[in-house]
Amino acid sequence: MTKLVMPKVDRKLISNKNVVVENLKKIIKSENVLDHEDQIRPFETDALSAYKQKPLAVVFPENTKEVSEILKYCNEKRIKVIPRGAGTGLSGGALPLADGILLCLGKFNKIIDIDYKNRCVVAQPGVTNLSITQAVESKNFYYAPDPSSQIACSIGGNVAENSGGVHSLKYGTTSNNLLGAEVVFMDGTICRLGGKTYDSEGYDLLGLITGSEGLLCVITEVTVKILKKPQTVKAALIGFSTIEDGGNCVSDIIASGIIPAGMEMMDKALIHATDNFVKAGYPRDAESMLIVELDGTESEVNELIERVSEIAKKNKSSSIKISKNEKQRLKFWAGRKAAFPACGDMAPDYYCMDGTIPRGKLAQVLKEIGRLSKKYNLPVANAFHAGDGNLHPLIMYDANEKNSLEKTEKFGAEILKYCVKIGGVLTGEHGVGVEKRELMCEMFNNNDIQQQIKIKNALDSSMLLNPGKVYPILRKCAEEGRVHVHRGKTKFPDIPRF
Repeated sequence: MTKLVMPKVDRKLISNKNVVVENLKKIIKSENVLDHEDQIRPFETDALSAYKQKPLAVVFPENTKEVSEILKYCNEKRIKVIPRGAGTGLSGGALPLADGILLCLGKFNKIIDIDYKNRCVVAQPGVTNLSITQAVESKNFYYAPDPSSQIACSIGGNVAENSGGVHSLKYGTTSNNLLGAEVVFMDGTICRLGGKTYDSEGYDLLGLITGSEGLLCVITEVTVKILKKPQTVKAALIGFSTIEDGGNCVSDIIASGIIPAGMEMMDKALIHATDNFVKAGYPRDAESMLIVELDGTESEVNELIERVSEIAKKNKSSSIKISKNEKQRLKFWAGRKAAFPACGDMAPDYYCMDGTIPRGKLAQVLKEIGRLSKKYNLPVANAFHAGDGNLHPLIMYDANEKNSLEKTEKFGAEILKYCVKIGGVLTGEHGVGVEKRELMCEMFNNNDIQQQIKIKNALDSSMLLNPGKVYPILRKCAEEGRVHVHRGKTKFPDIPRF
């Protein structure tokens, strides 16, 4: 992966860059087209900063019609287009191409409509996740999905990656909270999917584009549902003397029928890092820690808190602290929300993984990650959306050391392969992008991948939207010995070799 293989570059197109740029300036305002090296450099990577590539040009359309015209022009001229939201993605899904246009939706930053009667918000894709809650909280409403990057990540990017967050256990990921969308296909066609109602006729095309990582369309508007804030919310901070006890407690809570609003787990390394960062009052002597949040009526929450405490004690909890007020509850969560920046004090660089496993195998996976950490001699800090099995191991390394990134990638790949081996999947909410692209063969067989490509081809026959992402580039697989040739037959014979 450090020597990332991408689709073949169209050198002729690059040599005609000036013509392309001038034509784009005829479609949108000239100041919204960036092509000078100094102008485009800030856009050469997303949050997976290990991989960088400057685009041919960067465009900032201001309305759906401009997006349509840009895509129509690029489709006619066979120019690749990479959609980009806030650039907070962690899988390289918005990594530019040297012969591609980076289509940025940062100017789509307005909330169009707040409909309290139908409990929904209509917003442009560049609106940040947190801004939706801030827009409705005066009426005691909120938007449930809350990824750690919610202060910066865009709602359009959330749809593209099907983002979750700490409250996805009870309230679902983006797909469970999305009611409608306006999208533009590669040929410039504008289409509305869903709306303010909960049920739409026909095929679930809204479900199809959710989590499609910019491969099928460009999102220009979303309609999401908002929820009334619960009467009472309390959080329990539970420490354990072993990681396994914490993992077993998660399984037992879910098995009991309790559905927490959120349930997060951190190991000792992350407990110390985050507590140093925000002074959240975490149990620093614990090997693992759970944050379990319950919401509902006051009597319901109090009863559930007691039941969770009993389950925790049965799993040998070393400490239990219940939030006494809203300020303390938010303090408990402040550490978890700051997990990624807190790791900056642990090592010069870190690599954030994302996979999902069966909840009952959490302890088993934690043990395996510990074994791999010793194998590669790289420290790991673990954060988990424990309730839905979404794990985020943070591998510490120093990019200045020779081959350190390559070793880190191999470590991360082993974690993800193990997730698949025990019945999990390669990703939870970060997407596949370029990071997990070559691991798709671990989870999907030939027919699986071909069916996905057929859908891509139906909506983008020229394969111009975000190419080089998600689907394996098998020349790379072959070079690294990942393709097994049996009796002269190669796996995935129909996938193009770049």
